[in-house]
Amino acid sequence: MSSSTSSLYSALVKTISSPSLPHPCESRYNLDNNLDLDQDLVDPLELLRECREVLRNRPARLHRAFVHTGHENSRHTAIRVMQWNVLAQALGEGMDSFVQCPMDALNWAERKYLILEEILMYRPDILCLQEVDHYFDMFQPVLASLGYQSSFCPKPWSLCLDVENNNGPDGCALFFNEKRFQLINTTHLRLSAMMLNTNQVAVITTLRCQATGRAFCVAVTHLKARSGWEVLRSAQGSDLLRNLQNIAQRIETEENANTDVPLVVCGDFNAEPSEDVYKNFAASSLGLDSAYKHLSTDGKTEPPYTTWKIRPSGESCHTLDYVWYSHRVFNVNAVLDFPTEEQIGPNRLPSYNYPSDHLSLVCDISFMDLPFVSQ
Repeated sequence: MSSSTSSLYSALVKTISSPSLPHPCESRYNLDNNLDLDQDLVDPLELLRECREVLRNRPARLHRAFVHTGHENSRHTAIRVMQWNVLAQALGEGMDSFVQCPMDALNWAERKYLILEEILMYRPDILCLQEVDHYFDMFQPVLASLGYQSSFCPKPWSLCLDVENNNGPDGCALFFNEKRFQLINTTHLRLSAMMLNTNQVAVITTLRCQATGRAFCVAVTHLKARSGWEVLRSAQGSDLLRNLQNIAQRIETEENANTDVPLVVCGDFNAEPSEDVYKNFAASSLGLDSAYKHLSTDGKTEPPYTTWKIRPSGESCHTLDYVWYSHRVFNVNAVLDFPTEEQIGPNRLPSYNYPSDHLSLVCDISFMDLPFVSQ
């Protein structure tokens, strides 16, 4: 398979050398990127065609369809939200041990095009990513050229740094379409548990919807992985909920709003719905619900999997990724269904036709017709 880099991609992506870093979350390390909206933006369809040309020798991408919920008649244009753990390149090649995935399926020269293809297929207005370790030399410049502003917070002690020839620490990144939203504020959190800082982070961005004038908060996080860490995950989730509550209250005061500030919280929670961290989000006074419950016939259960992989310890099929939203303020118009077991294939993920061990979550949400007063 070809590992060459195209002329368009070369023009967009330039390697950025970074100096020694202080503590990433406290320093606000190069976190916000202001895009000049007068600059010429790249045609997303042209870039998508290029991705497919590079990937022409790989199997066809996984087919997925949107499931509509019946709320499409809202007078407010839908906001497309995408949540995805993209699999850090250093971890995929160096530490994650996907025993049924050929190593050449993970080579960055082509895998980056698989990642871009997935994003370009759905063209989200808000994109929340975890395990991003190529932010400065791929995600930020390419997505900026497509009209996204972004923010990145690396983990303090990323396992990526233990891999030879790594590209720096992985972390959480949040992107939004600057034509649709105005940035109000961004906060970077190093999540705490039992009053101690942990290695997990979150990004909370407050945006103003240009069409409605409404302010709302979007958060992205990636909680502690693996069995045995349920109490820590629960504490991290509670810390995130407290911070969301405080930020929402501050925005309500600043906006002189007579309704709650809406929230969208995306992440790889590394937790099944049976865990306390999931239950705490569902029971929170913030009025959050999980968008992907709309795939179930009863509207109450999560999908059977969002990640499916095979490691030396065996097969791992779990529901760990979520898009939480303020159900008193937002309607969910549609959600992207998951590929079937047959489509995924016996070797599971990642693979030649899918770049991550986690499937992307994509949903369309819209504001309900609620009264709103701003200054």
